[in-house]
Amino acid sequence: MADLVRFGVSINEDLLNKFDSLIVNKGYNNRSEAIRDLIRNQLVEVEWENEKEEVAGTVTLIYDHHVRGLSDLLVELQHDFYELILSTMHMHLDHYNCLEVLSVKGIAKDVRQLAERLISVKGVKHGRLTITSTGKNLD
Repeated sequence: MADLVRFGVSINEDLLNKFDSLIVNKGYNNRSEAIRDLIRNQLVEVEWENEKEEVAGTVTLIYDHHVRGLSDLLVELQHDFYELILSTMHMHLDHYNCLEVLSVKGIAKDVRQLAERLISVKGVKHGRLTITSTGKNLD
């Protein structure tokens, strides 16, 4: 781990009070760790802005498996992007609805394209790409 550096921040008292309430509600022990997480979140956003950066994330889908051909189409799309998919988890939420979560890793542009293709399939009720980092740039 790199050496710790202390620095000062000037902030409006009302904003600081709101921040302190937020970090207590989220379970942080101190401001420093909360600020480190805010910085890391911004660094992850920057990674994803670079279309050539290697990134990781999840694609979450909710769909009705009774929709004719939908399951087959989703599997076919996943095979088209097999090199990006590390694992999948499929759960039956009820008699009709399924939740599928794909763990993905690859070049940001390609991962985003995979997510958009899956989410936009007719019959997918909800989908979301959750972005994160491979961790290589988050020391």
